[in-house]
Amino acid sequence: MADDGTERFTAWGSRVLGIIGLAIVAVVVVVGASGVADPYHPAAYAVCGVVGLLLWAMLVRPSVGVEDDRLVLCNPFTTVRLPLAAIEQVAVRQWLVVQVGARRYTSSGIGRSRRQALRDDRRGGDIDDIADLSYGGFVEHRILKLAEDARTRQGIAHYSEEQEALGADVRREPAWVEIGLLAAFVVALVVTLLV
Repeated sequence: MADDGTERFTAWGSRVLGIIGLAIVAVVVVVGASGVADPYHPAAYAVCGVVGLLLWAMLVRPSVGVEDDRLVLCNPFTTVRLPLAAIEQVAVRQWLVVQVGARRYTSSGIGRSRRQALRDDRRGGDIDDIADLSYGGFVEHRILKLAEDARTRQGIAHYSEEQEALGADVRREPAWVEIGLLAAFVVALVVTLLV
């Protein structure tokens, strides 16, 4: 964990694909705008905007991090901030699932394949050599450890009423920039198709 209380967990596979996709969209826009190829219909630029924004939102934006005593789950169009001490369970399969009280919160920012999950699960509770875990397994155990440390610091027992009460402090924030840009590109697409 960094000195300022932050820690980031990043799965680079989807981010690399997203960045490659964004680069292709940028090349298409530059080729069309420069006049190298036949002129594009104006709707093509709006389509490029929608595709680029969806690549960003679905592949690049999703991430998982810790800021102070909160787990931060950045999803395509929302950010969820959960108190670490409120976390009851964590599971990383195809995506990250965090249970707080009766609610489950997910993030596609971290995941692991079925094969990795089976291999990690065969180790059971024996995580003496955490380097042998997949990255998703490492993140799962790291978040569980951070949640346990937060409960210890705050004097909260696992599965207690105090822990359940902390679940009310979960904050969900819309990703207004991405939502606004998507709406603008969709409106531009409709206008250019109707003109």
